[in-house]
Amino acid sequence: MYGAGDVRVETIPDPRLIEPTDAVIRTVRSCVCGSDLHPYHSMEASEQGSPMGHEAMGVVEEIGAAVTSLRPGDLVISSFTYQDNTCEFCREGFHVSCLHGGFFGGQGIGLQSEFVRVPLADGTLVAVRAADGSAVDETGNGSEELLASLLSLSDVYLTGYHAATMGRVGPGQTVTVIGDGAVGLSAVLASRQLGADRIILMGRHASRTDLGREFGATDVVAERGQEGIGLVRDLTDGHGSHVVLEAVGHRPAYEQAVGVVRAGGTISRVGVPQYREAPIGGSLFLNNITLTGGTAPVRRYLESATAQVVAGEINPGRVFDVTMPLTQAPAAYAAMDAREALKVMLVP
Repeated sequence: MYGAGDVRVETIPDPRLIEPTDAVIRTVRSCVCGSDLHPYHSMEASEQGSPMGHEAMGVVEEIGAAVTSLRPGDLVISSFTYQDNTCEFCREGFHVSCLHGGFFGGQGIGLQSEFVRVPLADGTLVAVRAADGSAVDETGNGSEELLASLLSLSDVYLTGYHAATMGRVGPGQTVTVIGDGAVGLSAVLASRQLGADRIILMGRHASRTDLGREFGATDVVAERGQEGIGLVRDLTDGHGSHVVLEAVGHRPAYEQAVGVVRAGGTISRVGVPQYREAPIGGSLFLNNITLTGGTAPVRRYLESATAQVVAGEINPGRVFDVTMPLTQAPAAYAAMDAREALKVMLVP
């Protein structure tokens, strides 16, 4: 990306092993994230550009001498951060704060690419195995549906799951999800997995909210602002929701979350905030509201979620509604920006 709206496909040198903890993977699938649209709207023009993409799965081509958990030929999923999975923060489940890690996409390594050097490969990549321990090949053993769901674990589904986990979603609760993008829909599916009794999806795009209902939403509120807040309050006998999952990142969505949370409830945010200031006092303090959430430590959940997908227990890959060749990445960005696509899968 060279600036707002300026995405290009270029040929660069093939990656190579640099550190003994590295691996090189051949990408099988990548995609465009809703968070990629933030720089697409606002990035200042640059002469050198920035490699893009932080979601991918691929086949291991080479491994460094210190890599022990992977072997060439493995089909692997990458989390959108790289981490050692051994430092104190990783051990506590917050891999995005790894003392030795970093983020794909913004630090010189983009995953919207044919080949990628993956630092700290043992801590970053998870090999896909069937329940009996046998390998799953790069075709998903012949299932495009399986590939899509595995790819969603690189970020989008597990970001929604993280929102629900940090919000402590569980049985007996009413959950409101704000946002009908791929993360919001993933948060609906995750809330259903965690046993929420009622899930209210706030979104206004019927094709997306229809999928939200299939994922487990019991109610849909298309209205925004005070009107939408009022309708959620009406659905909850005036009390509001036990947990609100905010998956947008803009201040109006945050204010909507404040408006629909009940006394003693929790707001969990995973939409990357595009605002510098927002209220944290007032009703939040008075009513003992917990404010939580943050960048998802995907690696924390990746192994268990991979097993669920392979076993057919969840199918979060349904959020991909358009597939394009990697060479058409600029069109993929444009389609998502114009809301002509919910989430675009890129095939090298």
